[in-house]
Amino acid sequence: MFIFVGIFFVFGLIIGSFLNVVILRLNTGRSFDGRSGCMSCMHKLSWYELIPVFSFLGLGGRCKDCKSKISIQYPLVEFITGVIFALLFFKFQELFYYNIFVFGFTFFYYAFAFSLLFVITVYDLRHKIIPDSLAIIFGLLAFLGLFLFNNTIFSFHIPTLADFSAGFLIALPFALFWFVSSGRWMGLGDAKLAVGLGWLLGMSQVFSATVIAFWIGAIIGLLLVIFSKRYGMKSEIPFAPYLVLGGLLVFLFELHLF
Repeated sequence: MFIFVGIFFVFGLIIGSFLNVVILRLNTGRSFDGRSGCMSCMHKLSWYELIPVFSFLGLGGRCKDCKSKISIQYPLVEFITGVIFALLFFKFQELFYYNIFVFGFTFFYYAFAFSLLFVITVYDLRHKIIPDSLAIIFGLLAFLGLFLFNNTIFSFHIPTLADFSAGFLIALPFALFWFVSSGRWMGLGDAKLAVGLGWLLGMSQVFSATVIAFWIGAIIGLLLVIFSKRYGMKSEIPFAPYLVLGGLLVFLFELHLF
């Protein structure tokens, strides 16, 4: 089992490298298939400079040519994606040994979904906005999952009314926050993201994820206000990362707070 966990972790590292490309090039006009290069001197990277995590460590976090610092985002995104993929394998390991086809379909569906969510998370941290394109793709993927999975078990079926309404019910408070405050309390992108999360997780888990997200957000926000000079009580802090983290935790560990 540990060998397979390692294999899926390495697979996640590779996917994480591509996610970095998406995060950095989205809405810049650059294609996603061009060769990567240094952001300072535009030096085109060699194959040994593109090995996830290890290239960053081997280069000491600096460009080989101009010696400018390489963003810590690169190895962090790669490593966290690897951890997510390993945990997803761990969650679905019984399927792996029981039916490899069902495992493959299930794993890649949820790996794609949480990869999208991770891209949204990092993009929101960098730019404090959730791209509509990513929110729509994730929403469509989660909506498709309503017909393909029943409590994460692969099964073609017609969703219940509760399944359909979960996304809109959890998105409604976020939309109201946005409407009442004219966007000062919360962005509309959080409501769009919540729709997809509701469809992906179901009613019980998505409410649990939201509560956990507010708990984590409150704790981290308070710590930033206390210990960082850059943040005050009126500072803008993106909420999508907390919402995604809450969703990931309840999904992986089957948390039902209600």
